Amino acid sequence: MLLVLEPCGFWRNMFRAAWAQQMTEISRRKTDHLRIVAEGRGQQSGLTTGFDAVRFAHVALPEVDYDQLDCGTQFLGRQLDAPLLVSAMTGGNDEAERINAHIAEACAELRIGLAVGSQRIAVETGDAGGLGRQLRARAPDIPILGNIGAVQLNYGFGLPEAQRTVDMIEADALILHLNPLQEAIQQGGDRNFAALLLRIEALAASLPVPLGVKEVGAGLSAQVARRLLDAGVTILDVAGAGGTSWARVEAERGPARLQALAAPFHDWGIPTADALRAAAPLMGAGKVLIGSGGVRHGLDVARAIRLGADLVGQAARALPAARHSAEALVQHFSDVVTQLRIAMFCTGSRDLAALRRAALLQPMPGGIWSQAAGVSSDDFDA
Repeated sequence: MLLVLEPCGFWRNMFRAAWAQQMTEISRRKTDHLRIVAEGRGQQSGLTTGFDAVRFAHVALPEVDYDQLDCGTQFLGRQLDAPLLVSAMTGGNDEAERINAHIAEACAELRIGLAVGSQRIAVETGDAGGLGRQLRARAPDIPILGNIGAVQLNYGFGLPEAQRTVDMIEADALILHLNPLQEAIQQGGDRNFAALLLRIEALAASLPVPLGVKEVGAGLSAQVARRLLDAGVTILDVAGAGGTSWARVEAERGPARLQALAAPFHDWGIPTADALRAAAPLMGAGKVLIGSGGVRHGLDVARAIRLGADLVGQAARALPAARHSAEALVQHFSDVVTQLRIAMFCTGSRDLAALRRAALLQPMPGGIWSQAAGVSSDDFDA
């Protein structure tokens, strides 16, 4: 009997040691991600979001009262004071608890949405890293979105793990992130994306909260967006290119050979503005479109709304403030909201519905911009 039990115990201990080492490596990787993004070393340089090509027609006679502008919206049955979401930043590392507390407190004060970073470590180890019920306690009235990697559905995750992800932060919805480029470049990445849509569809049908899907910085194409919506996904975050490049971030963590291998993909992806234009016509009643990826300021928020986004997410630009304090993050997003309101005022948009109809200038050859499409010369405000 001893000869049987002893080897079993040996292998069990070996498995536990290997699993603990893997969790430690994941935590270390996420800490590296945070540092690299905060230092600006993950930014795409040769590709832009496309937002600068979206130019509003200035309305010199807006006929609205700035103080009466309404940029509020509803999301997941909760009222938001602005169409903003603090996008997934970090989860499962030593600094995460402090950052997540700052984000939750700031979002609660401003009444904007919160999408947490990956909860994989918290689900697998029970080490919440700031992703526990205290998050909901700090932000009881705002929508909170849970987050795990979609590919984990091919590596043992299913409904029980998804439900645990939701329950640990009392999330209003669960977001699955798609990151094939990052996994392809990451050393030891999870690269089995085969038949993943079927697993997403099954989860959408069984999870008691809405299921969303997002990219992480390379964008969702119209074809992928349509397949996800047909599979029962109700929230799409295009997370387009033009901001953080996860190919670049992963390369920064690796040896010279990996950096050379990843270099051609630093500017890979669908620009955020293009991804929004492609996805917006596909969204039906009850579906929510989030625009994120390289969002710099409130004017970009207005542009994303004009292109069809219901909400707009920001992560990297808010990270320095989130690392510093809740007060710093409140100030940061207060400025973003003010910039959004200025854009609304100068387009004569009383609310977000009006902003979605605001006239745009059209690019012409030679770098000139024409008067707004659909506006005659008689009623065009110069």
